[in-house]
Amino acid sequence: MNPPSFSSRLKSRRGFIERTLTDINDVLEQSIFAEKIARQKGLLQALDPRLKVASLVLLLLAVSLSHRLTVIAALYFCALLLAALSAVPLAFFIRRVWVFVLLFTGLVALPALFITPGPTLAHLPLGLVITRTGARTALFLLLRVGASVSFAVLFILTTPWNSVMKALGVLRVPDVLVLVLGMTYRYIHLLLHTANDMFLSRQSRILRPMSGAEERRLMAATSGTLLGKSLQLSSEVYLAMESRGFRGYPRTMDRFQMRWFDWAASVVVVLISGLAIWAGR
Repeated sequence: MNPPSFSSRLKSRRGFIERTLTDINDVLEQSIFAEKIARQKGLLQALDPRLKVASLVLLLLAVSLSHRLTVIAALYFCALLLAALSAVPLAFFIRRVWVFVLLFTGLVALPALFITPGPTLAHLPLGLVITRTGARTALFLLLRVGASVSFAVLFILTTPWNSVMKALGVLRVPDVLVLVLGMTYRYIHLLLHTANDMFLSRQSRILRPMSGAEERRLMAATSGTLLGKSLQLSSEVYLAMESRGFRGYPRTMDRFQMRWFDWAASVVVVLISGLAIWAGR
């Protein structure tokens, strides 16, 4: 067997940096794509952000208070219908929701299949038994979380972030919480851009394969440099905000105004939420 070539060894050594660059670019691309969706013409994009926040709360309550799978499934299909009417690609929307749900909620729901007492549904190797009650409990959890996350993701995708922050402030969410959320969102983007530039510049200067120890030192040095830049940048940004009139709460140029279309949509949301809560008792 021939030994691996220098290019293959170099490629394997650069795998960490290349994977990191790819992940950072994917996050940035998804974020930019979401901002484009929020500015497209669609059903939810045309609604007042304050109405969308209140509707999100009502729909989440309806999903949480419903005790029938058919009702929760109907609410989930309502989310899919709203996504289609709001110019949100369904494949992207479903993948973005269910990857998270299956990865995290699925791990929590999996033990319920076996430890929940009830009639036997199926026998598995190693003496494991799936019960009907356990399968129903796991399905309830997955579907309820999937529907809730779908409404939340749909709200974020169809609303510009500045409008989200202002809508939360109008609904009497504490100013400190709104400010922290807004700054966190912006800083995540800024730090991702900075980390992307750092890894890209480092990759352009690597001329030989790196050992495991060198890769670990590179990671530690990059993390320390990124932390130092973030601390320095936070001070500069705060001083720039104060010099532009910041006095504890950010102001935006958006003006919210409820139209007849918004009032009609609010009535529909209230009726759907009330009907789901009543039917899901």
